[in-house]
Amino acid sequence: MASKATTPEQYLAELPEDRKPAMLKLTTALKDNLPNGFEEVMSYGMLGYVVPHSIFPDGYHCNPKLPLPFINLASQKGFIALYHMGIYASPTIYDWFVAEYPKHSKSKLDMGKSCIRFKKPEDIPFELIGQLAAKISVEDWISMYQQNLKK
Repeated sequence: MASKATTPEQYLAELPEDRKPAMLKLTTALKDNLPNGFEEVMSYGMLGYVVPHSIFPDGYHCNPKLPLPFINLASQKGFIALYHMGIYASPTIYDWFVAEYPKHSKSKLDMGKSCIRFKKPEDIPFELIGQLAAKISVEDWISMYQQNLKK
């Protein structure tokens, strides 16, 4: 369910009322914890936290006109989705997150390669998401991205 919103503010304003509190709390957790340099934008019809071209001029290899994606956040039909590229790129971050999740949430972890799905907003581990956001700096993400791209 890609949004047609053109700004993060518009995206958040258009959310269903039952999703707004959790999405706002998630955006706060991300913005309060992401290292300096990441920028909030609309990306692929959802909220995106990216490395802007001013820091990484090469952009995203799939479409160099786009900034390098790091985290996306979306209100999907049946769940809230957090896409974290660092979890996909780093086995260490993945293992840490999987081990920590049960300590922060009563719900079972529902996760794909980079997608963490939250079916019940009340089960979202906001503090853990903040910790996850803080784990990778812009410089570390660029390095990780370039190393994985070479493989």
